[in-house]
Amino acid sequence: MSASNDSVLSRSHTERRVWEVLQGVTDPEIPVLSIVDLGIVRYARQESGGVIRVGITPTYSGCPATAVIKASVGQALRESGFDSFVLDDVLAPAWTSDWITANGRSKLLEYGIAPPAESVSSIRQITRPALIIECPRCKSHETAKVSEFGSTPCKALYRCTSCLEPFDYFKCH
Repeated sequence: MSASNDSVLSRSHTERRVWEVLQGVTDPEIPVLSIVDLGIVRYARQESGGVIRVGITPTYSGCPATAVIKASVGQALRESGFDSFVLDDVLAPAWTSDWITANGRSKLLEYGIAPPAESVSSIRQITRPALIIECPRCKSHETAKVSEFGSTPCKALYRCTSCLEPFDYFKCH
């Protein structure tokens, strides 16, 4: 479960403010999606001495957007009056598309990117037969993978054989 789903009541006023700031930081590759909705913010807490500590898990190890995301988080925190903070790279457990929030999945679909089709909590699901991916535009299930990699490494390129439109699919992992 994502740290963003923890009970809001257990968070301090400052920590709630930090989560609100982080909700406003968008993914540089999918600007309609916040990093909170993407599920890459693992925690945001205030430590003794008032230092804010934020943990970020990249969608892929070596993801080129990670540096931009961290810079955006730092800028957003400073602009919101948080001058003392630490940004941690959290590499374990590895990010999974299961951490994308329901709101995030909805935003992906509205943006024209098919959200991950199913959970990947078991290795058996990774080795399963090819998924049937619904076209985010016309909702047809008549789609075909064009390339394992789309506009970014975390997406595959598909084409709808009904409406003939290409679209990205946010891969399960």
